[in-house]
Amino acid sequence: MTGIPPAIAEIERIGIVPVVVLDDAARGRDLAEALRDGGIACAEFALRTPAALGALEAAAGVDGFLAGAGTVLTDEQADAAASAGAAFAVTPGYDADVAARLAANGVPLIPGIATPTEAMRALADGFAHVKVFPAGHLGGPAYLDALHGPLPGLRFLPSGGVDRATLADYLARPHVFAASGSWMVPRDLIARGEFAAIADAARECARVRDAVRSRP
Repeated sequence: MTGIPPAIAEIERIGIVPVVVLDDAARGRDLAEALRDGGIACAEFALRTPAALGALEAAAGVDGFLAGAGTVLTDEQADAAASAGAAFAVTPGYDADVAARLAANGVPLIPGIATPTEAMRALADGFAHVKVFPAGHLGGPAYLDALHGPLPGLRFLPSGGVDRATLADYLARPHVFAASGSWMVPRDLIARGEFAAIADAARECARVRDAVRSRP
């Protein structure tokens, strides 16, 4: 792989990736608009429910919004995500076959890793931007610092255990290109259509991001 795919560069610019699990595909567009209006113009739609692909497709049609597929576990899901218009994909672990299938479909991947061995494998295969999951259980920001020491060529997307209280600590790390979590997109708020509240939560996250970036 040469260069950073534009979608990954855009995620790095945005700095926060909401992880969305929903039960009604019709909510996808409204959710994407709420996040975009709140200053977080991207999301990972986890392929954990039957509605996920439809919601992803709806969100992909929102102007100025980057819709990706998460929890991509199989070649079939890789194909389906591409067909739904996924701008990027995220996997919880690293599967070279799924990575190859996504590449064949032209979908940039952020593969998941948890150990130095997995990180080295992903880096050897050309992935410099990786998801660290479950980051909180592995040791949080301190674990990322330790992992970065011998692997300075990697940039991290911590996920799992990242929340409002820890967001700034993660984003302050220069080797963290973005942080992901679901606290700003609660499943119950989506189900009730409370998109104004979700936009407010996105604004709060964006303020944290901007405050970190404004530090000298």
